[in-house]
Amino acid sequence: MHRVYLLFGGNSGDVQRAFSLASSLMEEAGIFAVRGSALYKSEPWEMDPDEPEFMNKVVQVKTPMSPVELLRNLQGIEKELGRERHPGKVLSRVIDLDILFFNDLVMDSPELTIPHPRLHLRRFTLIPLHEIDPGLRHPRLKQTVREMLENCSDNSVVTKISGPPGTGSAL
Repeated sequence: MHRVYLLFGGNSGDVQRAFSLASSLMEEAGIFAVRGSALYKSEPWEMDPDEPEFMNKVVQVKTPMSPVELLRNLQGIEKELGRERHPGKVLSRVIDLDILFFNDLVMDSPELTIPHPRLHLRRFTLIPLHEIDPGLRHPRLKQTVREMLENCSDNSVVTKISGPPGTGSAL
């Protein structure tokens, strides 16, 4: 089984329901959740600031699938839940499932880049990832998630909206 970290994101429609449905569909496909972060909200990143806020969480999963097979399954789940893709455009969406890490693999292909090429630039990715595995090391950058978060120049506000009682805060 491969150890994989996924970012769930969305800012259109019933995002929490989409996350729940995606988790069920993933399990049916052979993608099994191991642990997950709380749910966070953040302002749109590299989008019109008038777009709705995003919800995000990071989930560690295990799967026997290859990286490309996993990508195709995740894209199928996104499509089944109403995700529309328009190449070259960043649009609001009910769900987005990104592969952040796949074991310690470094992969560059036209279809897939692992680790995710922008994960170290985005607080909305690093904060929930830090919550579940701060010592995870980026195989390209040779930094831990904690170090990437400390060095991240993104100053957007990321707020925990669900998790253990009394833990909500703006980061």
